[in-house]
Amino acid sequence: MYCRSCGNEFVSEAANVCTKCGVQKGVGETYCQNCGSAVASGASVCLNCGVAVTGGAAGGEAKSKIAAGLLGIFLGQFGIHNFYLGYKNKALIQVIVTGVCHLIGIFTCTVGYIVTIWPILGMAIWGLVEGIMILTGSINKDAGGNLLKD
Repeated sequence: MYCRSCGNEFVSEAANVCTKCGVQKGVGETYCQNCGSAVASGASVCLNCGVAVTGGAAGGEAKSKIAAGLLGIFLGQFGIHNFYLGYKNKALIQVIVTGVCHLIGIFTCTVGYIVTIWPILGMAIWGLVEGIMILTGSINKDAGGNLLKD
């Protein structure tokens, strides 16, 4: 990770300020946070590495790591955390599989749940695991490449 203000590489991912310029992590729009290359003013994507530049047109406001993690743990089988983070394709898969399986169970008077419980359980476990990964920092960016805030 690189300082967005001066382009200096952070000594540690846990560092909160740049050791070169003293600016707080995540502040500035002059350098790419992914590769450290200079970025044109107002650019939405780094031309060197292709990552969305936080604060540019595609950047937007940073999403909450805690909110995303809790959504994953409690509503993950419906893909709510992935909608929140902007991963629409993954979220649609989760909500469609879960929804179809529940509909089959409802319309077959719960006999269908015997067959569809496994995909439903799979979606729930998928959401739980992703929620834990978000809270532990294994997943730390949204779909636009923006870092999640604590």
